[in-house]
Formats: sequence, C-alpha cells, structure tokens
Amino acid sequence: MQTLSCYAAIVLAATATFAHAEGQVSYDPSIQHQPKDNVVRLYGAGGPHTAFQKVADLWMKKTGDKVEITAGPEASWSKKAQADADIIWGTAEHAMTAFLQTYRTFSSDQVLPIYIRPTVIAVQKGNPKQIHSFSDLLKDGIKIVVTEGAGVANTSGTGTWEDVAGRLGSLSDVRAFRKNIVAFSPGSGASFKAFAELGADAWITWPNWPATKSDVLEEVPIAKERQIWRDVSIAVAPDADQQARDFAAFLETPEAAELMKTEGWTR
Repeated sequence: MQTLSCYAAIVLAATATFAHAEGQVSYDPSIQHQPKDNVVRLYGAGGPHTAFQKVADLWMKKTGDKVEITAGPEASWSKKAQADADIIWGTAEHAMTAFLQTYRTFSSDQVLPIYIRPTVIAVQKGNPKQIHSFSDLLKDGIKIVVTEGAGVANTSGTGTWEDVAGRLGSLSDVRAFRKNIVAFSPGSGASFKAFAELGADAWITWPNWPATKSDVLEEVPIAKERQIWRDVSIAVAPDADQQARDFAAFLETPEAAELMKTEGWTR
C-alpha cells in the first residue's frame, strides 16, 4: 500500500490469487447505501486508479475536499462500496455492466465514458527478445501472459488477446498466439505477478502498466489495424455528496486530461 497523504488515501487491495475469489461478489440487500460523509469515495478495478489519484491530488489542492480511491479485485472492496460509494468506475463497458448488477444504487443511464486507451504489448525492461510488433509474438518460444476473466473475474482484459490476435480474420494467427500463452491471469495485477514469476516475454495489456512500472516494463505499441480500444467510465450515485459530482466533472477538464494522458488515457 502506498504512503497516505494527509488529504487522501489510495487503498490498493491485494492482488487476487485465484479467479474464483472474484466470483464471490454479490449484491447484499442488508447493506444500506449512505454515501454522504463529506468524503468523495471512488471504487473500481486497478489500472485507472494511479491516474485518478494524480487528478485527485490536484483537485484536493484546489478545493480542500477529501478524495479516497479504492482499487483492486472487486471482492476486496465490494461490501464497503455497497455502503458508501459516491462514484464507481469501470475499466471496460462489460466491467461496468457487471458492476451495475451489484451496486444497485447506480444505473446504466448514469454511466459516462470519460477516457479510452488501446491495448499494448508490455515486455521486459530492455526488451531482451527484441519484440517490436505483434508478429514477433507468433514466433516459437515466446512466452506470453494474457489477462482473462474466465467467466468469473470482472477484468477489462477479458477477451482482448483474442480480439488482437483475431483482428485480421486469421485463424492461424490465433492458433500461433494461443500456443505461446503461458498464463491466463484473472486480472491485471495477477497478470503482472505472473509475468514476473514466469519470466514471460510479453503481456497484452494497457498503457498504464508500462507507464507506472517503467522500472521493469517497456511498452511496444500494437499496430493500428490490430489495436483494441476500451474505455473507462464512471457513474455517480444519485445520493452522492455534491463534492463527488464536482470531482466527476473535474475529471473531464483539460487539466485532468493532461494528467490522465501521462498514463495512456485519451479523450
């Protein structure tokens, strides 16, 4: 967990080890949603949280309002979010749709896509295997990690590797790529861990990971004809603090966009 500033806390939940842990999340009708506490509370999967925190730090400096960002596997924060979330974010449209089944204060008509980013290839620092394009991932002996929800984990990475590999309609590309996969991990945090533990050569992921883990990862862009783009969306609870609505609006300002761009998020 990162050091807490005097005005904000990032609560980054522990990485899920097994996919079935995500499957334990469910709506609890006994929990009463009571978000009004003068703290802007955001919840969602890891990834956007580091860029959001940059925006939150600026916002708090401007306003003095307190923002708390909780990120990580959903099972680690679900109960608390059902009780006090002002804002939830989804790292892909399918992820947000799944969240709406559990956080029933929020509804689909409140969801607003605010940024988007492309899939990229993350490789080891120094790029020892000299991977420069998708075609390099099809060579014999390349070890690839992919993020895959497997029907039980709510992760933005679900299906992205297949979308990238099959983008040009080539079955042989999908077959060759799949042959080189050494781990199907139930979330980006789990994928990063597997990448390190297995000494993998490549990981299909999002730009924020090479940006925030630049000591061990480098980014290799995927050619436009193969790129897959997914958005990050937010939803503000109808009974949220006014400060939450103000912060949500600030997330779309040019000032915020400049900070989000540092981790690959564009508009």
